[in-house]
Amino acid sequence: MLVVRHDKGKSHLEQQNESHMQQYSGVCTSNSMFPLPTNVLSLPVCLCSFQETTQLWPDLKVISTLSVGFDHLALDEIKKRGIRVGYTPDVLTDATAELSVALLLSTCRRLPEAAEQVKSGGWTTWKPLWMCGYGLSDSTVGIIGLGRIGQAVARRLKPFGVRKFLYTGSGPKPESAAEFGAEFVPLTRLAEESDFVVVTCALTPATQGMCNKDFFGRMKKTSVFVNTSRGAVVNQEDLYNALASGQIAAAGLDVTTPEPLPTDHPLLSLKNCVILPHIGSATYATRSTMAVLAANNLLAGLRGEPMPHELKL
Repeated sequence: MLVVRHDKGKSHLEQQNESHMQQYSGVCTSNSMFPLPTNVLSLPVCLCSFQETTQLWPDLKVISTLSVGFDHLALDEIKKRGIRVGYTPDVLTDATAELSVALLLSTCRRLPEAAEQVKSGGWTTWKPLWMCGYGLSDSTVGIIGLGRIGQAVARRLKPFGVRKFLYTGSGPKPESAAEFGAEFVPLTRLAEESDFVVVTCALTPATQGMCNKDFFGRMKKTSVFVNTSRGAVVNQEDLYNALASGQIAAAGLDVTTPEPLPTDHPLLSLKNCVILPHIGSATYATRSTMAVLAANNLLAGLRGEPMPHELKL
């Protein structure tokens, strides 16, 4: 067994008497792997690029990923070889929804920019329109992907006085939408009518690059765009052009392509773009819960038992 280190998950495995555990700390990328044995049977992984996983470890039987997303895994090869995959949905919903709302508020109320003004001496006499942003009261919020996280975001935004919720996705979800009075609309209408757009959908062939020049061109000049799903849902060049030209007011991103984003990336030069280092699930409690779930998935896979959360391939 190979463990990419997380204290809580490691402790849980030790309690299960998994004495044949080997511990590694490090980061795996598609072009840089830390040295690993070749006789790996099971693999708990974090959010890292593992496109060559199955080539490196021919005896691999089980993968347990510390994430709800799985676009970092070579699923076609994994399915072909019959490797079981465990993942950690549900447990990070609240943390990611909280971060989505925090990022939206930080972006629309220009909090990072305002904090920088305090540090740099830009805060002088009171001026009526200085550091003004956009509020949620009486607004229309469009959510792309009304799944667990999308619903949790809407639930947290509703008390701010949002007037209307719109949503889009693979199909209507009337039971889920009823709680917010949300209306299912085409992507184009969501872009045109929303004051705030929050992207919480999964990355699929259908959603890859869906937020592009046409999408941003339909948005209001006063609208704010937030993405906490996956970076590849957005065409970042088109987003940069929309922000730099004033086509949209601002954007907040917790996910980018690539990750980490190079420090000289054009988006980082914009005051109206707030970028975070993919910390949607980064609370102590959530990460600990994820680690234990990932460990339980791994153990169940090794024992040939049903996993608490297994990805159906």
